[in-house]
Amino acid sequence: MAAASWYHGDISRVVAEELLARAGRDGSFLVRDSESISGAYALCLLFQRHVHTYRILPDAEGLLSVQTIQGIQAQCFCTLPDLISAHQHPNNGLVTPLLYPVHRARRVPDEDSDGEDGQGSGHATVGTCPSAPTAGRTHIPQQLHQRLQEQVHSSPASDFMGFMAEYLNHHVQLDLETLPLGHPQLRHLSTALSMACRALHSEIDFTLVGLETLGRVFDPPVSPRSPAREQGLLTSDPDLELLLHKISTVNHLLSSLEKKVLKSLQEMVSRHNLALPSVVAAPPPSAKPLAVQSFEVKAGKSQRVVLVVDVESGTVGITKKGSGSPEEVIPQDKILQLIKYQSVQSKVRLVCARESQKSLSKDFIFPSARKREAFCQLLQLMKIQHSNLDEPELISVYVGTWNMGSTPPPRSLASWLTSRGLGHTQDETTACIPHDIYVIGTQENSLGDREWVEFLRASLKTLMAIDYRVVALQCLWSIKIVVLVKPEHERRISHVHTSSVKTGIANTLGNKGAVGVSFLFNGTSFGFINCHLASGSEKTHRRNQNYSDILHSLVLGDKHLGGFDLTLRFTHLFWFGDLNYRLDMDVEDILAHLTKKDFQALLAVDQLNLEREKNKVFLRFSEGDISFPPTYRYERGSRDTYVWQKFKPTGVRINVPSWCDRILWKSHPETHMVCNSYGCTDNIVTSDHSPVFATFEVGVTSQFVPKEAPGAGPEALACIEWESVEVILKTTSRSKCYIEFHSYCLEEMQRSGENTFQNCDIPGFLKLGWSSKHLPVLNPILPDLEYLGDQHLLLSIKGVESCESYGECCIAMRSMIGSTAQQFETFLFHRGEETGSMRGWMRVRVPTDRCSTRERLYEWISFEEEDAEPVTDPPKCPEPPRRIRPRSLPDAAANYTNPAYFIFEGVP
Repeated sequence: MAAASWYHGDISRVVAEELLARAGRDGSFLVRDSESISGAYALCLLFQRHVHTYRILPDAEGLLSVQTIQGIQAQCFCTLPDLISAHQHPNNGLVTPLLYPVHRARRVPDEDSDGEDGQGSGHATVGTCPSAPTAGRTHIPQQLHQRLQEQVHSSPASDFMGFMAEYLNHHVQLDLETLPLGHPQLRHLSTALSMACRALHSEIDFTLVGLETLGRVFDPPVSPRSPAREQGLLTSDPDLELLLHKISTVNHLLSSLEKKVLKSLQEMVSRHNLALPSVVAAPPPSAKPLAVQSFEVKAGKSQRVVLVVDVESGTVGITKKGSGSPEEVIPQDKILQLIKYQSVQSKVRLVCARESQKSLSKDFIFPSARKREAFCQLLQLMKIQHSNLDEPELISVYVGTWNMGSTPPPRSLASWLTSRGLGHTQDETTACIPHDIYVIGTQENSLGDREWVEFLRASLKTLMAIDYRVVALQCLWSIKIVVLVKPEHERRISHVHTSSVKTGIANTLGNKGAVGVSFLFNGTSFGFINCHLASGSEKTHRRNQNYSDILHSLVLGDKHLGGFDLTLRFTHLFWFGDLNYRLDMDVEDILAHLTKKDFQALLAVDQLNLEREKNKVFLRFSEGDISFPPTYRYERGSRDTYVWQKFKPTGVRINVPSWCDRILWKSHPETHMVCNSYGCTDNIVTSDHSPVFATFEVGVTSQFVPKEAPGAGPEALACIEWESVEVILKTTSRSKCYIEFHSYCLEEMQRSGENTFQNCDIPGFLKLGWSSKHLPVLNPILPDLEYLGDQHLLLSIKGVESCESYGECCIAMRSMIGSTAQQFETFLFHRGEETGSMRGWMRVRVPTDRCSTRERLYEWISFEEEDAEPVTDPPKCPEPPRRIRPRSLPDAAANYTNPAYFIFEGVP
């Protein structure tokens, strides 16, 4: 039985509504997988320009029924086609009979531009109806292809698996047809294996020669090899029988060689009466102390001084140029504030405490903005090292990505791991300061998993004198991600999860795809995704679809947040890899701009930037400024020449220089995240890609310990109160909705009542409203201001009938704390798409005796305009956060920032 054309598989609600809108006729319908219940389906039906969604649920016996309006007896069916057929007649509980099926668009798979993979499944993939029988000879290739997918987890043999996929897709049926005719030889399988193993002959020949040579060293043969054997080793005949003979010979040599060498060495020791030297383990290197760093700066209008930063002793010395001894030494605990000027990127103000009541401000101008950043980083590190905190509030994270081009790496990765090269790079004074977390993502990595991890650890140990610990390793064929942390942080890491997604040929092969790792660092959640997307300048839509598939299929983070968009499940999410987006410009024009180092003109035609502007991918992600040249496609062995022509049997392929390798991130609102570097190396030349790096300063939270022990007195409660909530959804549905509230500060998930207001007058949009009576009062588990200021609320808008999400968002509680209600506004996301907006009024009430707070380590550095008044008074006791709206949001009286609202408020 053929797959039902109205079944669209795992498409999103948004895509289903778009397909029905194109159909345009009342009674148009399709079936997709349910997003809320595993094993269930969603029947989407168009009537009077609105999409009605009904759940199709299986009972305990597997029978299917439609969840329709009350008063209609539910009918049960064995198969999905039977259910659909029955509901093509009236009076079955639907708003209209099922009249016009919306068919899937059939796509012919095409090869990747590099010949590595084919066209992946898009929104309209050719699926199999879940209830259609799969028995019969015509379905055997499909079953075998599915088994191939299930068996391949981390194989790097993408070329070999490509041969096998080709056989299962096109030729196994021909072998099947010969079996009833009495021909047991599988001619097409033999041809496929011979082609796949062609390269193995030469490898085995070299291996055999080497093994036999080594064997003769320890046990010289009685007679030399026969001429026939010599000839057999040099043959390139791809006959499988000869190949099996060679493999058997290698197997025999390997199994006997270790015993032969051991026996020979033991005889040599006893014969010559040798004493084996004792092996003394070398002591592990101690962490390198940070050297004292000096910065020549200008103080005041013309005076030249030298700032001497001693991180170990915790002091900053100020010495007049030419003078031997410091004029002033400032201990780190006397430095109250560090102010970076935004108008003058090289200027900084140091605010210091004095014995008198008033503080002292000193302005310094550095030779460059990079030197200023190095000075600030050293002072930040000094504060961290000399703080009395048991748990860190600020950590540094290194993220690196590199397409290795299936070639072993060079001996040294120092420039990559220390963020030196081109672009926004680390100053030499801070380049070798070890980071707390290293996350390394690679593509086309031909090294073994353990070999690669140990190579990275050894490299970091050489550079930093620290034995980093492995948090996680996740591989998908040649795509790998490794997470390493300092030894002292190992106990702070918990809830580690790993996952992978294939997006290669028909989304079954792992030569393209993604690997991910997530974990908690004390109380802060991190997610890291390394991907390799489809290649080719013309494959922009395919790359967008790869992104969507990865976003939907990666299983990372807290399982209780599985219904939320992946980008909302973590405090900080990093997404990097060979994204393969290209430049939409003729290659000659690109080379002309590169000669002039005119990167801005090229970034204006960068496909990733263009797709982000269209809200197609990476919604609300951030990326550092790109000030380094395109990282692909270089001539191997040099960084002086781009090789943009690729000769293939089908003709010449043009690969224009492009920024294929990228690092992006997304953080919860009102969290601390600063990108300190973003660049590429210029001396690692083994691949046609240059390695890319980025470093980050990240604020983290730890387990909060209240000053008053629970039960010490009457328990004061904090509460989160809602005055009103309004939501605009991009949907053609008219469903009633409710809101789910999730947060780590709540004991359990809470939900609202149904919306009390609804307006669907504008086609394609649904406006919903909730009054305070229908919104729950939320009570956090701890009432302390310091604790609540770090918390976030995750909200999900769900349909009453379908229980599926129409959009999710994240709200920071820090700006909502106070006695009066504050207005908030945020976008809604679902499966990587923007699905609407939410605004409303809320307040977080904190008991008066729990309002104490303190300055965080990352809050003592601030930014200020040039014309700002200097700080003259010493800082007062820490106060609760000011109750003002975030600068990124509009004033309460202003219209919405999302254009979706304009149509409701009469804005053209």
